[in-house]
Amino acid sequence: MSSTAVARLGRRLPRRRAFITGAGSGFGRSFALQLAANGWTIGLFDLNATSLGETARLVEAAGGRAWTRVGDVAEQGQVEGAIGDFAAVGAGLDLLINNAGVAVAGLIDETPGEDWRWIVGVNLLGVVYGCRAAVPILRAQRGGVILNVASVAGFAAAPRMTAYNTSKAGVIALSETLAAELADAGVQVSVAMPGFVRTGLLDSLRAPADTAALAHRYVGGARHDADTAAGAMLAAVAKGRHAIVWPAPYRWAWRLKRWLPGLFRRSSVWLHRRVG
Repeated sequence: MSSTAVARLGRRLPRRRAFITGAGSGFGRSFALQLAANGWTIGLFDLNATSLGETARLVEAAGGRAWTRVGDVAEQGQVEGAIGDFAAVGAGLDLLINNAGVAVAGLIDETPGEDWRWIVGVNLLGVVYGCRAAVPILRAQRGGVILNVASVAGFAAAPRMTAYNTSKAGVIALSETLAAELADAGVQVSVAMPGFVRTGLLDSLRAPADTAALAHRYVGGARHDADTAAGAMLAAVAKGRHAIVWPAPYRWAWRLKRWLPGLFRRSSVWLHRRVG
């Protein structure tokens, strides 16, 4: 993220108070460090106490102020309590980044119900809980930003990723709805849909062995890392964008699905036959 984009976001949100879920690694840590370099106060929320502590140390070293809470985004009370406590300490909230996520891969009939409950709890309900806690605060302030991190998978619907695609599609629908509901309150809602990026998302992947190997090959061969992707997403947020599809080549898939849905579906069938 360029210093110009950081400054733009800081001018829009001059009190610079952000809360980030999944802050212990990947996008979450990258978001935190790039904001910290611009002097933000950041609420860091993650299930892993060790990685969360490391992010907090790095935030402080980068020039930011860190506030931490260990917790599970799939637990409504933990998310709402943490956001409420952070906002109370800082007398408000300017930016919420719902970033925490996990991955499940496989065909629908080979994905256990427990894996469905796990991924929906983290990827979708975790975002819902974050928004439920932040919306009253932002509405009362008459301003602020919510960034929900979804995925290209939420609209591309690639085969062998049924549960993951579904959870991320829900985040896109939620974000589109909130953007309309909060427009009159002066609250910006953005939804990020990154493509393949080198992060630790697959460290906890639940999938059959052959599908897991395929997923690791695609992610491991990605051209971009978490820092580059997080910077691009924050820069788009600073410009006030709602739908953030990144990197640029994925925007053609975004347009194709809307303009030529039949062709898009046929391409998905072709891809399933190829990888299947």
